[in-house]
Amino acid sequence: MPLRKSSLKATLNRILALPGLLALAACGSEPGPASEVTAKPILLEVASDNGAVEGWLFGTIHALPDGVSWRTPALKKAIKDADLLVVEVANLDEGSELTDIFVRLAFDEPTGPLADRIDPALRPQYEVLLTKAKVRSDHFDAMESWAAALTLAQVVQVAKTENGVDRALIRDFKGRDIIEIEGGEKQLRIFDALPEQDQRDLLDAVIAETRDYDDDMGRLARIWSEGNAKELAKLTREGILADPELYEALLAGRNRAWTAQLENLFSTDSRPLVAVGAGHMFGPDGLPAMLEASGYTVRRVQ
Repeated sequence: MPLRKSSLKATLNRILALPGLLALAACGSEPGPASEVTAKPILLEVASDNGAVEGWLFGTIHALPDGVSWRTPALKKAIKDADLLVVEVANLDEGSELTDIFVRLAFDEPTGPLADRIDPALRPQYEVLLTKAKVRSDHFDAMESWAAALTLAQVVQVAKTENGVDRALIRDFKGRDIIEIEGGEKQLRIFDALPEQDQRDLLDAVIAETRDYDDDMGRLARIWSEGNAKELAKLTREGILADPELYEALLAGRNRAWTAQLENLFSTDSRPLVAVGAGHMFGPDGLPAMLEASGYTVRRVQ
């Protein structure tokens, strides 16, 4: 039978990896490493025009395999020196609450069988995903196209959201202020507000990307761990973000909204550690470029 609201909680809790889809062009599947991996992800310092450090930008990844050590000395110092933490979604451990929001939005306006909404050339890969998910061909028909896209992205997700950097940082800042710059419902409404054709473009892009996972299983996690700015920047123009409308909705437009909020925070006496998806850090539409245009100095310290 098609997926119903009553069964969604039991089958779709892994939708909490959603921010990983928003952060970069790939969802970031990765097998568990055989041994401990020491990561050195990108950390940026934000200073005012007089040279005073106002805070830090840290590009995160929302799902990782086991055994990745990413708390470097430089990051530990930033965590210690920061007065507050800024994240995209603060209640990542509230799986039931986020799933309820997803359910409320995902079933409003389905537009027929999902297979009919997919590029015919991608239908064989869609069948592969249905097999991996162990569900019938009509399982996702009751869902809107954007919701089906996010759900299908989780079918090949091997990295664990419980290892996500955002979650760990929220625990690190227990007892200190944590500010949610966007929130789970607002993130999901970005997708829900997309025109149907853009939703179908998203669906096609997600399905197309899954064809490459077996060949390049750890690309996102690997280049994030290496702090490879050049390769991370490339990801912000690939996959779902290669589509101009999706790029604007999922990256550039959100960065503009966030920059206005961050300018207010950086102007206070408190110094925030801003930990958002690494894809938000690159190019003329990235947070560093937008903050520099507002008069701040942003430099890489790791």
